[in-house]
Amino acid sequence: MKVLWDLYISWFKMGLFTFGGGYAMLPMIQKEVIDRHHWATEDEIMDYYAIGQVTPGIISVNTATFVGYKLKGIIGGIVATLGVISPSFIIISLIASLISNFADIPMVQHALRGIQVAVCVLMFSAIEKLYKKGVRNTAGIIIFAAALILSYFTDISTMILVIFAGAAGYAVTCFRSRKGGVDHE
Repeated sequence: MKVLWDLYISWFKMGLFTFGGGYAMLPMIQKEVIDRHHWATEDEIMDYYAIGQVTPGIISVNTATFVGYKLKGIIGGIVATLGVISPSFIIISLIASLISNFADIPMVQHALRGIQVAVCVLMFSAIEKLYKKGVRNTAGIIIFAAALILSYFTDISTMILVIFAGAAGYAVTCFRSRKGGVDHE
């Protein structure tokens, strides 16, 4: 029961204090899930993020569900998911009831702009960590560059890009294993 409570509280905190979605949440997941509770490794979180990109739903919710399920099965997945969505549900309910009264106040508009800047910084930090952890060799750099170019210059969906990158990574691994090559990490 303590693990379930810890799951709920930890994911509630991450949901409460993280603005900007799943990528902005990565530093908190690192601190809470990996460093503090040791519920998952960095590689597992990277895998959860990758799977979260191609499955329906929000990355942070999918990641919470995966971590919770890993620890306590279906009930763990449900508890972690409820933990991460509860703050948003509460905050959105409050904001929706008050927004029309405060939306035109300059101080509120400036505060939201400041939050947007902080979210950009958090997202950049998360992307940098994902890059360092995920791009380990020449093949990874090529796959990264191709995905970056395709995502920037085309309207190809993220899901297709992730599937493409996964297939390319698999093909490279198969090719290397047939040639007897070693994957340099």
